[in-house]
Amino acid sequence: MSLMSLLLSALSQGMIYAPMALGVFVAFRVLNMPDLTIDGSFVAGMCACAVVTIAGHPYLGLLAALAVGALAGLCTGLLQTKLRINPILSGILTMTGLYTVNFVMLGGQSNLYLQRAELNSVGVETQVACDTLYKSFRNLLISWTGDRRLDSNLSALIVTALIVAALLGLMAVFFRMRTGMAIRATGDNEEMVRSSSINADRARVLGIMISNALVAFSGGLLCEQQRYADLNFGSGMLVVGLASVIIGQVFFGRRGVTLGLISAVAGSLVYRIILQAAYKVDMPSYAVKLLSAVIVVIALSLPLIRRAIAQRRADREVDEA
Repeated sequence: MSLMSLLLSALSQGMIYAPMALGVFVAFRVLNMPDLTIDGSFVAGMCACAVVTIAGHPYLGLLAALAVGALAGLCTGLLQTKLRINPILSGILTMTGLYTVNFVMLGGQSNLYLQRAELNSVGVETQVACDTLYKSFRNLLISWTGDRRLDSNLSALIVTALIVAALLGLMAVFFRMRTGMAIRATGDNEEMVRSSSINADRARVLGIMISNALVAFSGGLLCEQQRYADLNFGSGMLVVGLASVIIGQVFFGRRGVTLGLISAVAGSLVYRIILQAAYKVDMPSYAVKLLSAVIVVIALSLPLIRRAIAQRRADREVDEA
């Protein structure tokens, strides 16, 4: 595989996981709280999208992923605000319950391919691949360009980049509106918010719903891109999302919500490029989770390392003076 093909593959995957990075950013940076629902809501988005897509509605499948993720976030939010359960435990409880829900959506099996049974011209039942967003967009590009050898990663990158750009614009506007400002204020200082006229519980629940809806939407995109949903695919998604957010902040820093959202998308792209480079040196697939953890540790350690280097440089200048 050429370098350009590897880069296109990494960027297309990075864009698909970008909504998940945005969701993690909302939970961990805007709301300033850990949310372990993410591993479960990612798979819930895949499963809901798969079921609706197989029924013949690929675009509604993505909306179904959004809705299922929002419902998962609603459950976690209500556990936190109404039952006063610890945020970490709330996420674990919802994630655990989602395993059964996802299993039921997949029809009692661990994976589900995007194909349905149809009768061919001689009356024999055959499995036919379902239409997806990516298949439709690639066919559209082929009809425009006339090039049937069009790289599938390139078409996937284009359509997903358009979707992510729209999400970025909507979220940037939303967090400047009254409701979005209430969510931001709740994450900054919940006690102060409670002393004002803002309903902090409602803002927290809405923020968690938005976070998990974005994560589930990313799962739906991945489902349509790889043409199947898998019950165990969500393991470690939280670490992947954190890695993307932290890598983005290494380059952009913390300079407001809008730039933070952009940095999360950029971090998702950089993270996937790093993984592609690791695969290029024949890293086994089972080592990817370890690599993700190492990337997060390094990214978290960079500010401390920078401060230590700056302090050592300052001490050296004092000694020389």
